[in-house]
Formats: sequence, C-alpha cells, structure tokens
Amino acid sequence: MSTGSPTKTSGGAKTSLGAAHGAGHGLGVLCGLAAGVWLGAAEAPTKLVNSGVSPYAISLCMVTGVFVARWTVPTMIKGTRSVFADLRENKHLLSSAILAGMLWAVANTLTVFAIRDVGLTIAFPLWNTNSLVGIFWGWLLFGELKGAHGKNVAKVLLGALAIAGAAVMLGFSTIHGQGEHAHKAVSGVLAAAGASLLWGTMYIPYRKAYISGMNPLSFVTVFTVGELGTVLALAVGLDPRTRIALLHEHAPAAKPVLFWLFLGGFVWVVGDLFQQFATKYLGIGRAIPLSNTNQLWGLAWGALVFGELAHASPGQRVLVIAGSVVMICGALAVSTAVASEREHASTDAALNRECRRYGLDYTRVLQAYLGHGLGSEERRGWVDYAIIAAAIGVFVTLAAEARKPALEMNYGWTWTLGVVLVVSAVVCCWGMARSRG
Repeated sequence: MSTGSPTKTSGGAKTSLGAAHGAGHGLGVLCGLAAGVWLGAAEAPTKLVNSGVSPYAISLCMVTGVFVARWTVPTMIKGTRSVFADLRENKHLLSSAILAGMLWAVANTLTVFAIRDVGLTIAFPLWNTNSLVGIFWGWLLFGELKGAHGKNVAKVLLGALAIAGAAVMLGFSTIHGQGEHAHKAVSGVLAAAGASLLWGTMYIPYRKAYISGMNPLSFVTVFTVGELGTVLALAVGLDPRTRIALLHEHAPAAKPVLFWLFLGGFVWVVGDLFQQFATKYLGIGRAIPLSNTNQLWGLAWGALVFGELAHASPGQRVLVIAGSVVMICGALAVSTAVASEREHASTDAALNRECRRYGLDYTRVLQAYLGHGLGSEERRGWVDYAIIAAAIGVFVTLAAEARKPALEMNYGWTWTLGVVLVVSAVVCCWGMARSRG
C-alpha cells in the first residue's frame, strides 16, 4: 500500500510520509517522556486544596498562570509574528483549539476535586486511563493502528487492558470504610474518571490541528481562550461562595499561594508542549500512554514529598504500588508499538482528507507535519519583549507576596525532583534542536 504522495526535501530527494515520520519516532518518545516528568510535577500545587482554598479558586488561579505561560513560552521560542501568521493560515482550526481548551479546563477542575477526596497518589493513575479513550479516538478518526502489524496491535490491546486493570486496583484501594470517608472516596474516583474521559477526548482537536500543518506553539495560544473562559464560567456559575465576587472573596486565603498556583500552571504548560509535540510525531494512541508515565512522577510527588502513603495500611500500599507498576508497564507496551509503513498510509489518508476538506495544499501541510523544529528564526519585535517582561513582572510580584504553603513537605525530595525536571527539559530541547540541524 502506498504511503501517500512524496514530498521534496531541501536536497531535492523524495521522502515518503512513512520514512520521514518514522525518523521522528525517537524524538516523539523523548517528548513524551519529558511530558510525563513535567505533567506529574504540575499537579503538586493543587495539594493546596487541602489548606482550605476553594477547588474552583485553585483551578481558576492555576489556569490563569497557564494563560500567562501559554502566551509567554511561544513568544520566547517562536515570536508573535510567526504565531499570528500561523493562525491566519489555519483559521479553520481556531474553533478546534478553543474546544480543546474548554475540555482541558473542565478536566483540570475535576482533578482538583479528585485530589481533595482521594489524594494525588491515587487520583493520578485513575485519570490516566485517558489513554484508553485516546487509543479509541485515534483509531476511529485518524487511522491509527489501521494496517498495523499484529504484534503492534497486541501491544496496544494488552497495554490498554493493563491500564484498565491497574485503574480498578487503585480505585478499590481508596474505597474502604463507611460513612463520609467512603462517600468522598467514591466522589474522588468519579471526578478522576470524568477527567480521564475529557482529557482523552481533548486530543482529537490536537491531532486534527497537527495533521493540518499547525505548529503546536501556535495552537496553545488559542487553546488558552477556551480554558480560561471555561474555568471562569465554572467558578462563577457553580461555586455559590464566589459568583461574580470570586477573586475578592478568596483573595485573603489565596493571595499567599498565588505564586505556587501560577508556577504550577507554568510547569503544566511546559509539560503540555512536550506532550503536544509527542502527539504530533507519534499520534494519539502512542503519545498519551507515553506521557502518562506522569503517573510515576505524580506518585513520587505524592508519596515522597507530601507523605500520602505514610499512614496507609500494608494492603493499600501493595495495591497502590502494584497498580502503578502495572499501569506504567501497560503504557510502555503501547508506546513501543512503532508504526509500520501500512499504518502510515492510513495517517496519510487522514492528512489528505483534511487537505480536501479545507482546501489546503498537500505538500505544504506535509512539510509542516513532518517538521521537527520548535519554531521560526524570525527576529523578535517590541511586542514580544513587552509580553515577556509583563509575564516576568507578574511572577516577580506574586513571588514577593508568596508564603510557605501550610503543608507538610519533604524539601529534600522537592529539590531532587526539581533537578529531574530541569534535566528532562534540557535533554528534550537538545534533541529537538538537534533535529533542526
């Protein structure tokens, strides 16, 4: 089966979709692993929900930090001129980006409730079943796994079953006892399950944008409109304590922790960018399980930094650890199913379908889809520097008013995991920069 129309490289040689995209598999894996490290750390500030701040206020403050970071990071890497040029060229994808932001916002709010009710260690694996949802949508809408070798299909199916089984184990580890505690555990599990469904579905607009040639750095700038607007609507519409006066009412309680929530939003953005590049290079069905190694890092932050397993029974610890290991093994099994030439043909068919639907030039879209660079080399203008300066000013102002969180934390492990964050980002960025050369 053909892999689609060939495209000309700068040297004049012809490169098929399968061969060129296959060369980016290693980069996609690197991005997925880095995404797992950063997305795992990003949820740590949501533990502040246990200090008495409203879950809606937590989500709104964190998403505001995400909004600031999602405009700042692309500006630093790509420049606003390049970003808006990309958006003008892909106007048909603006609604998809806003929809993705809306789905993300609702899911993120649900995770705050899940962490409040069952803890970070338990909630993470439960919502990471979004890989099952992503595998289904990738197969149904974008031809992923269609034409794949039997070995790859087996890896995906067995990995998916392992993930589902691990989620059941972790769910049972939280539902014990009677009364209010059991009720809260059930609510937390349901909140995490809802986040899983929404986060798995959120990847549909992601994948649609990237097979149409849109740069992930451009996509996230529009993504912010949907996420910030939705979280604000949730806070005003569903929290009777806040309504329109949300920020005013929670200002005394939230002000000292705003820096940590904004910082969590910034960390999330970095992880999400790595995740989006992984989706671009690997597809939904492979990128989500790989980035879902964030469960390992969520477990590390919850257990090592916040001591969530300190008072757990031996049976609970066995279930949590075994379920985590099984889920990670399942995710890795799915991620090692490298796409074959026949499967790339299905991806190429989806790319051609998008080109016909929106009247796009196939060659240009294919070149953008296969591109491995972070952004353009355009010179920065005064607007770029103004955006960066404003973002730095926001973080400096909040840092000056920050106070130590009223949580028991192991600061030795906090610094250790922080170093892992930096190292993973440096390695991944090195790989992406090298691919440009």
